[in-house]
Amino acid sequence: MVAHGVGERSDLPIPIFYAYAGAFAALVVSFLALGLLWADSRFRGDLAGHPVRLLLPARLRLPGRAWLAGRAGRARGIGRVLALLAAAYALGWLLVGPATENAGPYLVYVLFWVGLVPASLLLGPVWRALNPFRLLPDRPRREYPARLGYWPAAAGLLAFTWTELVAPEPAAPATLLLFLALYAAAQLAGTLAYGHAWLERGDPFEVYSTLIGHLSPLGRRADGTRVLRNPFDGLDAVAPAPGLVATVCVLLGGTAYDGLSGSPFWVNALQTAPIGRTGLGTAGLLATVAGVALLYAGCLGVAGLIGGTKGLAGRFAHSLLPIAVGYLVAHYFSLLVIEGRHAVVLALGMDAEADPNAVAPGTIATVQVLAIVLGHVAGVVAAHDRSVRLLPPARAVAGQIPLFVLMVCYTTGGLTLLLA
Repeated sequence: MVAHGVGERSDLPIPIFYAYAGAFAALVVSFLALGLLWADSRFRGDLAGHPVRLLLPARLRLPGRAWLAGRAGRARGIGRVLALLAAAYALGWLLVGPATENAGPYLVYVLFWVGLVPASLLLGPVWRALNPFRLLPDRPRREYPARLGYWPAAAGLLAFTWTELVAPEPAAPATLLLFLALYAAAQLAGTLAYGHAWLERGDPFEVYSTLIGHLSPLGRRADGTRVLRNPFDGLDAVAPAPGLVATVCVLLGGTAYDGLSGSPFWVNALQTAPIGRTGLGTAGLLATVAGVALLYAGCLGVAGLIGGTKGLAGRFAHSLLPIAVGYLVAHYFSLLVIEGRHAVVLALGMDAEADPNAVAPGTIATVQVLAIVLGHVAGVVAAHDRSVRLLPPARAVAGQIPLFVLMVCYTTGGLTLLLA
């Protein structure tokens, strides 16, 4: 069976009752503990962190900061050139590679798309540093419209998710070449018009990596100082902007549809749909993303009524990020471990098959459940800290009840799609 464009693993032996029990216990305990012990906001966003100081030779210490900035700029330039060469190599596979066992789809879907998750979690927004489109001069013809916000990135992520999960032949080189051509055209046009400000909000992969990178222990303060920080401080630094909620809901809805697409019910529905597999798949993906967004908007609306505060949806979008990352890890862990090696083998022209038993099913199931549960617990913590900052003290805990219900719904849905 094909999923994620190139592979799938579904033999995961963990009793769903114990998964539910552990998840609910973790959420309830964390919610009660936070309500009793956490009365004031503790996260400081992009003002927090301890500076990272590199040990420089004595002869380099005086010009220190300028020298370091120059070296960092050259390193980023080299990294972007190497990323451009890697992209050209993947395009070469897609253009002239064999029809079967083509490394191109594996390089795009596994090493790039999936690999950005652990890379960004560990190192921060790595694609901002490596993005080849940043080799273009930053000479905007006009200012990037604030009202656009993250909407272009949300649309790009939805298009990529559709290509990966819904397109008739997601692993076909022609399918990926069409997507990549449209993606490159959009980034070139956006960068030429708005400069690098477009890439910060309009490049779906840079936004994807940057949002995940907010959970990295490596980050920067508002003044640009590189620091080691509490990942919750990095998460707190996510600034509300138009399209931010939509972007995170696309990530959540995409992984939710990924789980749904493997269920027997949905497979049977796709095979008998009067509008065809692609039509029903498109409708299912859009409905899943919309359902995630409506549930979030509804719960935040109730929280605002309880707390007597309006406009909370954008201010709590950051609390969905650890949940989205938890889903991404849960859905893609086995794909990266099993198919990642296969991608390297194919790209190097070696002859070896992917070993589906490289990781025990029990290990995969444990990682999946832990990723979802820990992601939701982190979401509860982030939401609580923001609640006690924004809501009146007398209503801060009560105002979080709809958010807690939201977390329970997402957790239940995620575990059901994974294990049922």
